[in-house]
Amino acid sequence: MRRTRDLESAQDVRFPTTIEGRSRVNIVVTDIEGTTSDIAFVQRVLFPYARTHLPDYVRENAGAPEVTPWLAMVADEIRVPGDHLPAIIAALLSWIDADRKHTALKALQGHIWKRGFERGEFKAHVFEDAVRALQRWHAQGVPVYVYSSGSVQAQRLYFAHTEYGDLSAHFQGHFDTTIGSKREADSYRAIASRIGADPSSITFYSDIGAELDAAREAGWNTVQLVRGDTLPAPGHRQVANFDSIDTGI
Repeated sequence: MRRTRDLESAQDVRFPTTIEGRSRVNIVVTDIEGTTSDIAFVQRVLFPYARTHLPDYVRENAGAPEVTPWLAMVADEIRVPGDHLPAIIAALLSWIDADRKHTALKALQGHIWKRGFERGEFKAHVFEDAVRALQRWHAQGVPVYVYSSGSVQAQRLYFAHTEYGDLSAHFQGHFDTTIGSKREADSYRAIASRIGADPSSITFYSDIGAELDAAREAGWNTVQLVRGDTLPAPGHRQVANFDSIDTGI
């Protein structure tokens, strides 16, 4: 997945400045699905929308510069010519059905969701407690980043079109799986290096234990959001929602 870094930026980052009165800049990195937002919205709205529109989108945009490299990646993986659209489309649809976190699929889904968001066909779900936390952190000058399996483009679209309006200004930057798997410690080391932060100054929020394990291995602080049917992951601080979190990080 790292080989696509030249195709679409893995980072969309504005570097943080020192927070007055603190000896260290404390930084938040958060997941989206199951953490800031209800995973049901992604599963019941976004994924079906992308699946329905993907075949036509690929056929209509196969020659577009923002699409061609991703189709080439899929073709290379399934070992078919780059212009074999039926096979590429079939592979992408099967990956959606299998909930595969493939970088090319995530990028293409982002392009498709862009049309849906811009047409007002849906608005992104964000938990109210997550909105309050984002507002608190923003007011305190705490840098907040997103690290999600969804592409950087999809993340930016998501938070620009929420039920609470455009929340883009609350984020310092975005990371996706082109920087590495969310279950590998090296990905978190790379993010810390990219934003120029000591790992011990970063707190990662996620609902997935394996992701939190990887972040902890990289020296990050970790907090698990245990919402609904989420299973508690041992070794991490657990909270029911963002209102339970000390805003001092």
